[in-house]
Amino acid sequence: MMIRWISSRGATSVLALLTAVVAALALTPSAAQAAPAGQAAPAGRAPYCGITWGSLGKTAAAPVGSGESTVRNVRAGRHPCYDRLVVDLSGKARTATLRYVPNVYRDGSGELVPLRGGAKLQLVVQAPAYDENGHSTYVPADQRELVKVTGFRTFRQVAWAGSFEGQTTIGLGVRARLPMRVFLVSGPGNGSRVVLDVAHSW
Repeated sequence: MMIRWISSRGATSVLALLTAVVAALALTPSAAQAAPAGQAAPAGRAPYCGITWGSLGKTAAAPVGSGESTVRNVRAGRHPCYDRLVVDLSGKARTATLRYVPNVYRDGSGELVPLRGGAKLQLVVQAPAYDENGHSTYVPADQRELVKVTGFRTFRQVAWAGSFEGQTTIGLGVRARLPMRVFLVSGPGNGSRVVLDVAHSW
């Protein structure tokens, strides 16, 4: 009796209900669809290149007892998923901090360091660019352009922000606030390197 009642009197209502459900499903975006520009990526979307660094400030510290070192060179390179900046040191690195800031200022004088790009990074390395006698160990040819980054996907400018009281500061202009990291690498020889990476995307 119930089946005959649904078939005879409810067929139209059931059909209308099914049509509405199908239409609603057609209008609901799939979780696999990319989010519109400017919005957060859908939940479950894999991070770009598997990068999970985030954009909060970071510190890289060497084991206690690391010796003194001085800055010898600054260079940059392009990688498939990120741009890289390297600071070469004469001895073992101690500590390096990296963070996004509203502006970068020159050590000692407090003078503003202009930087191109949508976001600014400040790298502070616990190593001076001068030796124990006050002689320079690294003299930039152009303090506003430590290395040429034309054609880099993320880097826009690398600028000198001074070396004062045993530490060296470098300003980095980047395309936007993107995931970044900093770490220390030993070698070659008795030297070491401070390595900074900024991803091309989230």
